[in-house]
Amino acid sequence: MFRSRAKTEKSPTDQVTADLSQHPRDPQAPKGRPTPKRSEAQSQRRRAATTPLDRKAAAKRQREARRADMARQREALASGDERYLPARDKGEVRRFVRDFVDSRFCVAEFFLPMAVVILIASMVRVGQLQNIALLLWLGVIVMILVDSAGLAMRLKKQLRERFPDDPKRGAVAYGLMRTLQMRRLRLPKPQVKRGERP
Repeated sequence: MFRSRAKTEKSPTDQVTADLSQHPRDPQAPKGRPTPKRSEAQSQRRRAATTPLDRKAAAKRQREARRADMARQREALASGDERYLPARDKGEVRRFVRDFVDSRFCVAEFFLPMAVVILIASMVRVGQLQNIALLLWLGVIVMILVDSAGLAMRLKKQLRERFPDDPKRGAVAYGLMRTLQMRRLRLPKPQVKRGERP
């Protein structure tokens, strides 16, 4: 009753598969496995596309591409080429703000050299010189605040007139941050001369 089949005896399914392997499959016939769901097929395709065959080669290609992008960005910062500038420097509004700031003398751009001089004067052990250094600190800060406030008001007015429909969020702060840098150290490099209005 529970005896095993003889080794020579083949099951009907074995015979069917043997017959199928000998004859080519008809296109209309069933394929013998369930069709995968669309989401499963798409995820398999995506996985096959994103998985690199050689991880070291893929990492090397990424490094080279990143290096080339950085080199293009450095060149753009020096030449002012809009295509490769960083996102914070792109656009007509930002270019106008840069030109507006670069065409003027700003007190804030001389802050660093003045700070060094005042610091040296305050370290000298002469009471009168230290008092003068303290007053100079106060004077420099007041001049920077007054100059920056005037520049911000003029810049806002010019932006409203020239770019009424363009987004101007952060443009004034961008200009004020640029005034804090010395002209020769500014990036992107100034494209206008002093006194040359944009």
